[in-house]
Amino acid sequence: MLVLKIERISQFVAKDGSKIREICKMECASLAEAVVGVGERTKKHRHMRSDEIYFILEGRGRMEVEEEREEVSAGEAIFIRKGEAHCIENIGTAPLRFLCICSPPYSDEDTLLLEA
Repeated sequence: MLVLKIERISQFVAKDGSKIREICKMECASLAEAVVGVGERTKKHRHMRSDEIYFILEGRGRMEVEEEREEVSAGEAIFIRKGEAHCIENIGTAPLRFLCICSPPYSDEDTLLLEA
């Protein structure tokens, strides 16, 4: 059994601007914690190979997938199909923290930024 403590995992800034801790990466999927600061927004992007699921842990955000926009908060999941343009904005007063599940696993090479 492998047990990982998230506090021991280094954080890095992903291509979209979110702060990421990659918790687990396997051949079929990856799991990461993402954080978007108060008043911040990720860059709109798409993944051509990976489907994603965001599961909101804390905070409030505005999720945009293609032309749809919806407010999201703790306890909600968002499914993003491969190829769909998306971004998330923190509209709350605390950091927006969520889990990101990617299948196949996340890679910078599969991330196409749609804005600078």
